[in-house]
Amino acid sequence: MYKKRQPEENWLGSLAKAYQELSVYLGLGVQLAVTMVIMFFAGKYLDEYLNTSPLFIIVFSIFGGFAGTYNFIKAANDLNKKRKKVRNKKEEDGD
Repeated sequence: MYKKRQPEENWLGSLAKAYQELSVYLGLGVQLAVTMVIMFFAGKYLDEYLNTSPLFIIVFSIFGGFAGTYNFIKAANDLNKKRKKVRNKKEEDGD
């Protein structure tokens, strides 16, 4: 006989699924921030080593911003393409 699920189980299951899907995108944000911070400190180190303050900080910060943003957009687009493929496959299997 069919057994009904408790409302709490549905709520917890959907919450877990939402966090699982969201975690990938949160990881992209962390990756963007880490890229920018690493490039900033690399520029700071070079400026201190070569005594060229603030040249490399500015250059590396801008480069880190562009590189991080590029990687973020590329990864988000790839994830969306994968998601669409999975959705289309489910629709084909269901029909």
